[in-house]
Amino acid sequence: MDSDSLFRFLEAANVKPAVFSKYTARDLWTDEHTSRQMLAYHLNDDVDVSSRRGAFIDESTRWMVARFNLSAGSRIADFGCGPGLYSCRLARLQADVVGIDFSSRSIAYARESASADGLSVTFVEADYLEYQPEGKFDLIIMIMCDFCALSPVQRAALLSRFEGLLADGGHIVLDVYAMGAFNDKREVSYYEKNQLNGFWSGEPYYAFVSSFKYDVEKVSLDKYTIVEANRQREVYNWLQYFTPETLRQEALAAGLEIAALYGDVSGKAHDADSAEFAAVLKRASDQATLTNG
Repeated sequence: MDSDSLFRFLEAANVKPAVFSKYTARDLWTDEHTSRQMLAYHLNDDVDVSSRRGAFIDESTRWMVARFNLSAGSRIADFGCGPGLYSCRLARLQADVVGIDFSSRSIAYARESASADGLSVTFVEADYLEYQPEGKFDLIIMIMCDFCALSPVQRAALLSRFEGLLADGGHIVLDVYAMGAFNDKREVSYYEKNQLNGFWSGEPYYAFVSSFKYDVEKVSLDKYTIVEANRQREVYNWLQYFTPETLRQEALAAGLEIAALYGDVSGKAHDADSAEFAAVLKRASDQATLTNG
């Protein structure tokens, strides 16, 4: 590669794209190599990557069971269920649980885990942006800030679908990144050989990483340009950051309202300065008063 070609490559790797202009989440979760890495992160109890640690998931599950009076026969939908860490725990109540994820590797693990524990869980390999479960649900969960990785159009469509899937008196639980995390985010550019200890490929590669902030939209992007000997690709990791008010506005547009705010999905008290928060949503037609958990 001559100097002109190298310069143009580096320029392209560091260009700031229009906000939510490209969506590559499916590639990350369905690629043979990276899906294996993501599953390993899900199951690594030492880090809060892909999934939170098992002790937190146990605490979170106990809180949801008590908060929403879940029991045998409760209908629960777990959107972005991954390897079923929440779905299987909730199924131990003999609840009717459906887990949806488009990672075939994660769904296979979830099915094997449920079978080994004698649990009855319906795991569906599908894109939750497109999949329409049957029936109504007492509880819909979307955890690990998955909601933040979606564009405004995707979020609006998903919330509208959630509203239609709620049973009478049903609730939605989701967590989101807050403005504290956005304020801490920094714009950087660097490259590294075999970045993240070989996360992106089983072959040698160079990763060119550019992080951008969009101050008006309150969005960040980590853009990865992965260069192998015979392949080059880009991965876009978008994140939307919320205040309670901006989340309330999106919920209202879908016929939903915030019934309560929490610090996280284990029911801790909401902290306005924290890096994330959790919300309980319900139909706006159901009378409710905004509360801070």
